[in-house]
Amino acid sequence: MKAFFSLALVCATAFAADENDRMGNLPDAPEFNTATYSGYLTVTSTKRLHYVFVESETDPVNDPVFVWFNGGPGCSSMLAFMQENGPLAIDDGESFIKRNPYPWNKRANMIWLESPAGVGWSVGELKSDLSHNDMS
Repeated sequence: MKAFFSLALVCATAFAADENDRMGNLPDAPEFNTATYSGYLTVTSTKRLHYVFVESETDPVNDPVFVWFNGGPGCSSMLAFMQENGPLAIDDGESFIKRNPYPWNKRANMIWLESPAGVGWSVGELKSDLSHNDMS
């Protein structure tokens, strides 16, 4: 039941995104083709999951909502947003942002969700007994 509630909350975000979370354009990058939002979903008083929501380029009202989670724990979904299936991309070995010719939001509303809490820009409790670096 908890997982269903979380997914329902994510899908509701897609159609009720806070205008305060609406993103402008990124510096030195092509403009976003559709409304793009970045913000937080509150899970508990100490955990908030960062999301990016991008409306479909085709039919945002009728197109499906896809939720992307990168593998993990420990891998930010922003990797997929900026290198794999988002509207903009930074290719390996390049230092500039370009338009992705094959974004998944071409025909779907997309949510990239960083989880678990503590991954990427998501916020979670930092436990002193846990290792949290790339070397261990």
